[in-house]
Amino acid sequence: MNKTSENSVQEKDGGIVQKHFVTFNSPGTLVAEQTTKEIDDWGVEKAIEMSKEIKERYGTVPYGFYFTTRSRGKDDLDSKVSATSNMYYLGGRILTLEQIKERHDPNDRTLISNMECIKQDRVIVNTNSWEWTQPLKENDVVLGESFS
Repeated sequence: MNKTSENSVQEKDGGIVQKHFVTFNSPGTLVAEQTTKEIDDWGVEKAIEMSKEIKERYGTVPYGFYFTTRSRGKDDLDSKVSATSNMYYLGGRILTLEQIKERHDPNDRTLISNMECIKQDRVIVNTNSWEWTQPLKENDVVLGESFS
């Protein structure tokens, strides 16, 4: 039996309580700025709409988001993350290591070195906020993707 209340708390058999969240990532100074909001379910379209309301320091806006579900059993004092989705990017340019090398840009030296070191063959460069480049994982989804 699943029950959903007005504030999206779900109670499952056995007294386990679950709540869903979406975390938006925006470009930051050294690491991503993050804003987490409650959401009814892992609905991508709803999260896209919610992302339009997020503004971080210096006017940055989200380049992507991911979902989490937090659960708490009847004897637990606090909830814990019980499920995490892949990352959803709000557009972006996918670049391969080969494409970056072919640019012959001396500014790419550190990026190339890092990609080779961690054996990363693709990165995502966001196109909807301040430029932000990071590894593109196998199960990540780029919404409205473009390939350079």
